[in-house]
Amino acid sequence: MTTHSEPAPLFSEHADGPAGGYARWITAADGVRLRLVHWPLEGAKGTVLLFPGRTEYAEKYGRAAVDLAARGFATLTVDWRGQGLADRVAGDPALGHVARFSDYQLDVAALTAALPELGVEGPLFLLAHSMGGCIGLRALHAGLDVRAAAFTAPMWGIELPAILRPIAWMLSSASHYLGMAEVLSPGTKSETYVLFEPFEANKLTTDAAMYDYMRRQAQAHPDLMIGGPTMKWLNEALREMLRLARMPSPAVPCLTFLGTAETIVSPQRIRDRMAAWPGGKLELVEGARHEVMMEGDEVRRRTFDACAAHFEAHLTDTDGNRASA
Repeated sequence: MTTHSEPAPLFSEHADGPAGGYARWITAADGVRLRLVHWPLEGAKGTVLLFPGRTEYAEKYGRAAVDLAARGFATLTVDWRGQGLADRVAGDPALGHVARFSDYQLDVAALTAALPELGVEGPLFLLAHSMGGCIGLRALHAGLDVRAAAFTAPMWGIELPAILRPIAWMLSSASHYLGMAEVLSPGTKSETYVLFEPFEANKLTTDAAMYDYMRRQAQAHPDLMIGGPTMKWLNEALREMLRLARMPSPAVPCLTFLGTAETIVSPQRIRDRMAAWPGGKLELVEGARHEVMMEGDEVRRRTFDACAAHFEAHLTDTDGNRASA
């Protein structure tokens, strides 16, 4: 694993992030190059490790970093392998792919190993969206050193009609033996979602301005974009979600946001997990779709207020010691 990172591109003009943001290349233990983006904040209460979802990239969370900075928190995020400017790991770079879901934990390890070089000190907090929520839950079980965690629409299950679940399992499991591991999953496209799906039909947000924000990024920087997942990604994701569902909740204070109009991840899996998370809280966001952090101004204000209050309540460790940022 690399110990000295080098500068990487950050498309600040389309990220709308806080001033002073910068990007670095890092390398995971298996040689895959990743991109970190850090929006530091002088006098920060702590740093939020923001774990993006599938298809996502650092610039998408520039505005979220502004919201967090306004509440006293710096932000550090990552382009997971296979997306954003990180190394693509499929033969077709337009497809979302991973050889093993556990490979994402190599990315987490590379991120945390880079913290000293980036000068990140003091309390750490996790904010994870969708696929990042699946990666984040596994990382918490593996000992990710954060004071508290927050999730938005975590991918702890995929929303599939009951009749399609066994088909998804059967086809994705057989894909390896049929030489179809890197074939696009049925019902998905190789194009980027926000460029082919009109706002009126989208499953991500009810806010047209935020949808336009995502579309402008996709149009300006197609090199950041990917389309649908491969059959291998689907099978790896299904297996990882099942493994996690059988595990208890980690002993980390947790707040989870779920839009009442969620149709991409499984609301029931989220409800089940949070009902069994000691001290955990599930916050239902009326009318919101999958991207709670990409909804309109009022929803985002309430979401980030609640998230910041949750983090502030856990600035001290279990022994009552408060680390300085």
